[in-house]
Amino acid sequence: MLDGTGAAMVEDFRFRAGPAELSARLYRPQGEPSVAVVLNSATGVPRDYYAHFARWLAENRGMACLTYDYRDFGHSLSGRLKDSPVTMADWALIDMPAARAEMRRRFPGAPLWVIGHSVGGMLGPVQPGIEEIDRMICVCAGLVHHGDHPWPYQALARMFWFGHVPLLVRVMGFLPGRMVGFGADLPPQVYWQWRKWCTSRDSYLPEAGINLPEPDWGRSAAPVDMIAFADDQVIPPKCVWRLADVYGADASRRQIDPTAYGLRQVGHLGAFTRRNAAVWPALIGE
Repeated sequence: MLDGTGAAMVEDFRFRAGPAELSARLYRPQGEPSVAVVLNSATGVPRDYYAHFARWLAENRGMACLTYDYRDFGHSLSGRLKDSPVTMADWALIDMPAARAEMRRRFPGAPLWVIGHSVGGMLGPVQPGIEEIDRMICVCAGLVHHGDHPWPYQALARMFWFGHVPLLVRVMGFLPGRMVGFGADLPPQVYWQWRKWCTSRDSYLPEAGINLPEPDWGRSAAPVDMIAFADDQVIPPKCVWRLADVYGADASRRQIDPTAYGLRQVGHLGAFTRRNAAVWPALIGE
């Protein structure tokens, strides 16, 4: 892979995803990219959170990286959150495939990688169009039940699903994430579907073949890397391996201990922050 390719070129634009237009930012090297990467965000995490990692891919690895916000979130929000009908399944089944199609259109000759952070990788096996993916990297993505979290974090999760938070969602008509310390506001149906999956022992799998397509990663020949962090309390490693089983027996499983990289902690969200850049090569298998 290329190293030291110079300053990244950055482009802001919008692309179509079903009835919506999504706000995107593309980081690309000066020359033709060696790989086209789609970076699917975690729930409630805006595209700009991944800016340093995406720029590193472009400037130091010669890759083009697309960051974007799902519909009715972040820069893609249009109208009032309480009026949004969007679900988490819409993000996975419409927005994520649309982002891949956009990168395939822009860079038809480059291998297409997907890096899915949390929900960004969780529903990969049920998505349409996975045949076009050349490599799938899931970071902190898993099938989690609220009982899987270690204490005392589990107490916070129970409040989020069963305490005052669902009441606030009903009263306000959306998830007031900033108010409850989650960090970002979300459309109401995203919260309710997320809650349903995180309070079910089998997550979204009981809906397969009913409300969701059947999971079938066998439609894709792409290798899958499942990456867990030892200190992730939100999606503990056992939950990542549960999702790995859905991807199939060939999915690789890697658990990263932050201390092996001289880091105090990484957790669920920290893998893409600049302070934890020491783990970035490991995320892409270097």
